[in-house]
Amino acid sequence: MLRNDLGHFSFFNLLIKSAIWIFVVMKLHINIPECTECRSRLKSVFCELSRDEAGDITSEKSCSFYKKGQLIFSEGNRPLGLYCINKGKVKVFQIGEEGKEQILRLAKEGDILGYRALISGEVYSASASALEEAVICFIPKTKFYELIRSSSSLAEKLMQTLSHDLKEAEHRLVALAQKPVRERMAEMILTLKEFYGTTEDGNTINAQFSREEMANFVGTATETAIRILSDFKNEKLISFDGRKIKILNLQGLLKAAHIYD
Repeated sequence: MLRNDLGHFSFFNLLIKSAIWIFVVMKLHINIPECTECRSRLKSVFCELSRDEAGDITSEKSCSFYKKGQLIFSEGNRPLGLYCINKGKVKVFQIGEEGKEQILRLAKEGDILGYRALISGEVYSASASALEEAVICFIPKTKFYELIRSSSSLAEKLMQTLSHDLKEAEHRLVALAQKPVRERMAEMILTLKEFYGTTEDGNTINAQFSREEMANFVGTATETAIRILSDFKNEKLISFDGRKIKILNLQGLLKAAHIYD
């Protein structure tokens, strides 16, 4: 009797494992988005490409599904092409000497990744990983260079993106050097709202971050980030819905960040 029960249990266990495996395979098998029909492309540096140029990218690119936390590329590796986010959110980060993560920037649908290392011919100076389930396209280096040579609009868009990223990096450097952690945390929440937008209520930021990730973004200890976020909650500036932040008092948050009109 016991042997039969064990046999049934093993068979049931095998069925569950098989179902999970089929689910994973189905998730990893994705249809390659057509660049000519891709809505994310319209928000990217490729927005002004002709339909034929966009079609050429589709024929040569590949697309991959990334689970939350999965690495897209690693610091120190040499780039072989350009990454473009079709769906999902990504963080770009470095690991310090003591093993602490510092988030350099965030990326969303339509953003490109790894272009600076690709253009300069250097290795990646940072790593990138998915903040949530993501679909990311990969354009080979040869195709990317071909597009830059043939499209002046793409070259101009890339220069604008480089300039914008440099400006943001300079701003973050000054903030880390001069602003107290409380101001940086308030500014980070406002940045997330502007960058990712809000849900239908108009106040809840349309992205999820752990307390550790928020600490890594502003460059402080997790314990300090938790304390300041708790202060903001007690002051009724924000509230939490799981890992999502809801802004209750926008003017109060602007004042905490020392941002004035």
